Amino acid sequence: MPEARTSTPRERYRTQVRAEIKEHAWEQIATAGASALSLNAIAKRMGMSGPALYRYFDGRDELITELIRDAYRSQADTLRAAADAGAGLAGLAHALRAWALDDPQRYLLIFGTPVPGYRAPDDVTEIAAETMAVIVGACAALPSAPPSDGAADAFDAHLEDHRQWAGDDPAPSPVLHRALSFWSRLHGVLSLELAGQYTGMGFDPALLFDAELKDLLGP
Repeated sequence: MPEARTSTPRERYRTQVRAEIKEHAWEQIATAGASALSLNAIAKRMGMSGPALYRYFDGRDELITELIRDAYRSQADTLRAAADAGAGLAGLAHALRAWALDDPQRYLLIFGTPVPGYRAPDDVTEIAAETMAVIVGACAALPSAPPSDGAADAFDAHLEDHRQWAGDDPAPSPVLHRALSFWSRLHGVLSLELAGQYTGMGFDPALLFDAELKDLLGP
């Protein structure tokens, strides 16, 4: 059996520097938002020249892509670990909220206002689909939902031919509909909470989150 390839000192140094660049990028995002991300400012913080930093990232978009990949991977791994530990849909919801509150800037980078002029590559969408696959699986394990009204039935039929967002999961369309509702409504509450929209309104966002979850799960 061939031995695993070990990294060279240069490769380890490159990995270390890239990680440090990303740390400074997160600090910038927390201060001024992703749209203000500046590689030259990061280089200055690290005592490097701008051209030297470009040896590690080709430009702003590549750095943003790395941060987005890391965020989606962290989210997918968090929900997968919860599911593997036996969590149902409610457990996944609370794991999602804990993950979001642990690092709001990471959450807002992938679910907040899009960065002007930036388009994520296809592999980022594939990582995001892993999260949805966990949610679809949890929805499939629930008892069948009660019969829906005409508008919901129309959307269920629509989902039969529009399931690429779920990685073309073969689950029945009512299950996909339930997963999409779960994802949309809970992210709606989380996005408003992390954006500070509930600040000063005098209620506990955690209780609102639980109420939305209970409504989604039904009796």
